[in-house]
This record gives sequence, structure tokens and C-alpha cells, in this order.
Amino acid sequence: MHAALLAAADRWGARPFINVLPETAAVYAIAPGAMAYAEVAAQAEALAARLAGAGVGEGDRVMVLLENRPALLVHFLALNALGASLVPVNPDLRRAELGAMASHAAPVLAVATADRRADLAAASGGQFPVLCEGEALPPLGPARARPAPDAAREAALLYTSGTTGGPKGCVLSNEYFLEAGRWYAEAGGLCALADGARMLTPLPLFHMNALAYSVMAMLRVGGALTVLDRFHPSTWWDSVRAAQADAIHYLGVMPAILMKAPPSPADRGHAVRFGFGANVEPHLHAPFEARFGFPLVEAWAMTETGAGAVIAANREPRRVGAKSFGRPEGAVEAMIAADDGSDAGDGPGELLVRRAGPDPRRGFFTRYEKDEAATAAAWQGGWFHTGDVVRREGGDFVFVDRKKNVIRRSGENIAAVEVEAVLTAHPAVRAAGVAAVADPIRGEEVFACLVVDGAAAAAEAEAIARWAREELAYYKVPGYIAFVPALPLTATQKLQRAALKTLAADTLAAGASHDLRALKTRRP
Repeated sequence: MHAALLAAADRWGARPFINVLPETAAVYAIAPGAMAYAEVAAQAEALAARLAGAGVGEGDRVMVLLENRPALLVHFLALNALGASLVPVNPDLRRAELGAMASHAAPVLAVATADRRADLAAASGGQFPVLCEGEALPPLGPARARPAPDAAREAALLYTSGTTGGPKGCVLSNEYFLEAGRWYAEAGGLCALADGARMLTPLPLFHMNALAYSVMAMLRVGGALTVLDRFHPSTWWDSVRAAQADAIHYLGVMPAILMKAPPSPADRGHAVRFGFGANVEPHLHAPFEARFGFPLVEAWAMTETGAGAVIAANREPRRVGAKSFGRPEGAVEAMIAADDGSDAGDGPGELLVRRAGPDPRRGFFTRYEKDEAATAAAWQGGWFHTGDVVRREGGDFVFVDRKKNVIRRSGENIAAVEVEAVLTAHPAVRAAGVAAVADPIRGEEVFACLVVDGAAAAAEAEAIARWAREELAYYKVPGYIAFVPALPLTATQKLQRAALKTLAADTLAAGASHDLRALKTRRP
């Protein structure tokens, strides 16, 4: 990737690469404006020299908690020049999560914002230094020489929620990122990127969407990427116009919120040609496009699949409003599998994907770090098992549900067992069962059924939720808590997930739970 940056800087040196709008600059207390390709390359080169001099080199990992600041991308590209790997940190993670991540990733160094430095330092357990951006690097070892470029070398370690446990660390190679940029630049159809495209994303750089697709696509076409600190509904269209964006990225919650604003003569006062994302509410898909004047291109991918098996509804005719994400193109092979692994035809069944040709894993993640069994299970039978249940209508895939118990709230995947593990650590909680319930804005919300000692009233529910906010990212905290005498269990004392989901839905419908959604806000 560093070589791709140097080639882009040589070709488009004066063109803007990373753009910071005044609103985002004010949030981060950094300078607004555009950084040209040559400037980003120079900053990455200078940082790489400092890191190498301090002893950072091939095979090392560096945790970076810099939110959506341009500095995160500079660190990414600088580390890549050294054969080192970026471990981007979700800024919403708290004590338990940061500690687990630090222990699993085993970085040699961490870089954080000033307000989160102490949190990361506590999570490090003294095993690695934690600095703020721009601080002098401590000596970590002898100066390291740069290795030769290697497409298979690890470039990043991204964490994604597991379906039966806590987050898994996905090892992503240089090839993974380069393939993402190639796919996007060549996808064509409704999401064709022109030379010098201008893209705007509010999505986090610790996710693969922004870090792989947005960044690498702009490197491929000499485009300018405007990265917001997050999605701000009241100023969204002002940001779109200020960025002169012709492409935007979205999650399903965004169209839902934007459609709540009263219609305005300025609704089409923008240059956007398409939106690229996932999970728009079916009943809002066509009305959004009619009102704002551009298509929302629904797509499917996972951190694990990268561009090895991305599927997008980027060609007409589309099945607008049908939860359809198009059909495989090019080298992507896909099938719908029955529970026994056989071909289920048009389904419904689990979506299995792979790359056509001699290397079915080309463009996919390399492995789950420190989890060979999970990696092998995911690739059972030579296909990647996605865990998503789909059906086929007229050749297009339509999303049905997730095979395992993952809650998807505003684009974030939340493993129920991770939330349960934290809740059961509370001194008053004897048992916890977590399930998804429907939410009109967020898609799904976290519902916790708790067996507790002592009082079971609103005050206790709020106290438990506030406690959980200190241990978990805000979006993982239960939006509803219900106190129950017992959880539905199997004969072997395992949670009956289907029964738990029914219990949660029935309890919510009966008004017998405590609504704690107002507490689910980002911490200052």
C-alpha cells in the first residue's frame, strides 16, 4: 500500500487526497482543509523514519486510537512502509474491551488522543508504551531496515464481532486492501468512480468500509476523501455540499433519519451521483431516491471477505425496497447452502462465497488471529461460511436474517455473549440473557433479561446500565432490561436462544421492561 501511495503522489501530487471540513476540524481541534497526495506521502515518510529509528519494523503491531483524524491514515501508511501492522481502536471501547484487545493484539506501541491515553495505558498493563500523536518515541529496540514489499504481509488487524463469542481479530494483508481499491475503481454501473472522484464518508476508520474501500479507492482514481468525525443529521447536506461530494457512503440508519426532516427545495442541491452502503429500510428506499435524486446502492461484504467476495446491486434493474444486494459478478462465486451443507438452490439458506480460480481466498482476510479452529470452520468445504441467511429472487440475493445470534444496531455487530459476559460480572446479576428486539430507527436494539439478587425495579435497571457503560461501548449497553425469575435453558443448562428471543419480544410488547435507550449516548 505504501508503494501505491508513492505512485499516487508521483502521479497526482498536487491533488487533494484527505479533506477535513471546518465542522470536523472544530470537533478534533485540528486544521481544516485538504491534504494533497504529496503532502500525505511526505508525512507518512517522515513518520516511518521516526518509527523505524525507534525500532518499529516488520511484523510489529501498533494500536492507534485517533478516531477519524487524518493522522490515523498517516500512521497506517507509515507503518505499512515498515512492514508493520495497524490495529485501529474503536474510540467507544471501554476498560474491559480495551484490555482484551491489547492482550490479544500484543502491540509494541500505542498512539492515542490525549483524553484516551490513560485508558489505553491502563489497558496496556505496562507491556507497551502509550503516546499521544507527535510525542517523542521511546527506544523500542535497534533501528530497523525496511523490508521488500510483500502483498501477503499483514497490513492491519481489525476486530469484528464474533457470532458465538467476543470480537475476533481479522488479519488483513496488503493484497486485501489493494483488491478493495481495485474492485471499487472497476465496479462500474451505478457506482462508477470517475478520475478525481470526491467521496464523503461518516463511517469509522476502524471498520473495513472506510479504511479499505473508501481510502484505497481514492488512491486508485486520484480522488479526494472527506472523512467526517461521525454522521451529523442536522448538517449532513451542508457537509455534502462543502465537500463537493459525488459519492457518499451510508448505513441504513442514516436514510431513516434524513427522511424525518421536512422536505426542502434544497433536497437536490448537491452533486451526489450515488450512495454506497447497506441495510436501508425497505419502505424508505424508493422514497429516499425519489426525494434526494440519487440511487442508494445496497451492497454486501464482511470484514472477512473484503473484496474477495463483495456483492452489490450496482446495475439496473435493481430490486429497490426488497432488501436485495444484487448478484455476484466477475470472479465471485456464491451458493446458498442448506443446513446439511448441500446446495439449497434459491434458498433460503446460508450464503457461502469464495473467489473463482486457483486461490479461493484471494482478497479475503488471512486468518482469525490466534484462532486456527475458527478460521478452518469458516472455510469448511472450501467455501467461506458467512452466517447470513439469504434467498434468491430473479437471480438477485435478498437478505433474510443472521444464522447466529448477532445483534445489528446502526451498522454495529454486537455479540450477545460478549454483553452477557460483562453483565454477569455485575455483583447483583446472577444470570443474563441478551437478544435482539426490533427498533424503528436503529434496526435492532439490545434487550437483556436478567436474573438478579435483591430489588428488581427501574432504579436497579438504570444502575446496571450505567455500570455497563463503564465496561462496554455505548452501543452494546442494553437498551432494555427486564428482570425475570429464570432464563430459558436447555437440559444441559445452555441458553435457548430462540426462546430467549421470543421472551424478549413478548416482554417488550407487554411493556414489562425498562427502557434505557436514553442512556445510550457517546461519552464526552
